[in-house]
Amino acid sequence: MLCNIRKVVSAGSLVLLAAFSTAAGAAWPDKPVTIIVPWAPGGSTDILARVISEHLGKSLGQPFVVENRAGASGNVGSSLVARAKPDGYTLLVGSMSTHTMNQALYSKMPFDGVKDFTPIAKLALVTNTMVINPSVPANNVAEFIAYAKTRPGEIAYASAGPGSTNHLSAALFEKATGITMLHVPYRGGAPAVLDTVGDRTQLLFTAGTQSLPFVKDNKLKLLGVTEADRAPTLPDVPTVDETVPGYELTVWYGAFGPAGLPADIVDRLNTEINKALKDPEVVSKMESMAVQVVESTPEQFSQDLARDAEKYDKLVRDLGIRIE
Repeated sequence: MLCNIRKVVSAGSLVLLAAFSTAAGAAWPDKPVTIIVPWAPGGSTDILARVISEHLGKSLGQPFVVENRAGASGNVGSSLVARAKPDGYTLLVGSMSTHTMNQALYSKMPFDGVKDFTPIAKLALVTNTMVINPSVPANNVAEFIAYAKTRPGEIAYASAGPGSTNHLSAALFEKATGITMLHVPYRGGAPAVLDTVGDRTQLLFTAGTQSLPFVKDNKLKLLGVTEADRAPTLPDVPTVDETVPGYELTVWYGAFGPAGLPADIVDRLNTEINKALKDPEVVSKMESMAVQVVESTPEQFSQDLARDAEKYDKLVRDLGIRIE
């Protein structure tokens, strides 16, 4: 009798221990994990997500599968993660646009970029370039401003669509310099680049991944970068701020989970992601695309997210950009 009681108690303890271990996240991951990229395949965000997923799959023993769910400037894919169960099996590689700009740009949003997500790690900074068609007789930012001021409304700038970082960069530039230009929105970054190369538009603010190959072939002229500091990969290229004090727009990528993601899973992911970003091959691969990997804690990323959400919300509203 006593032996049977002991067996029952022991079995019950094992059940409780197993339940506790599962609740604490010790068993995670015990099945494949989905990483949502809210843009089409082939871009720097997608490439970065796939590099990280490969590392996580090896280090954590389960497949990390990248799934591209593009649409509505990143809102479609991001909303899937915002609504997902916070169990660590649905993650997101998003950007500053999806989490700090879209809230102010769109009159109807399917999520809150800060409240509906758990920041895991800031992943990288994207070198955002200011390029012009060689037909424009300017070799630096100051010369371009002087040229544009004599031709109000005549210079056309391209963007990947209303509310894109290309659009915001140019609108901010107009406001900071007092010049007036014509906005030509496209459905994506590729046609915006090609039409600037073809001189159908004359100016484009875009990621170096898209512009630098054309700069190398002398089909575009590189005037500056939009970050606060010069890019480590382009040390001889000035920032726009060096000519237009106070001008700054930094584009970053980050890893997120749904709101309420357990802290132990967040910490584990953050540790493994930071390990992947230190790999010399990863660093070299991303630098070749003008992307600078960074290291952060969840707490640091959370603070950056909140600060930038407030900053860009005000900026977008001040510029009067709105997407219905």
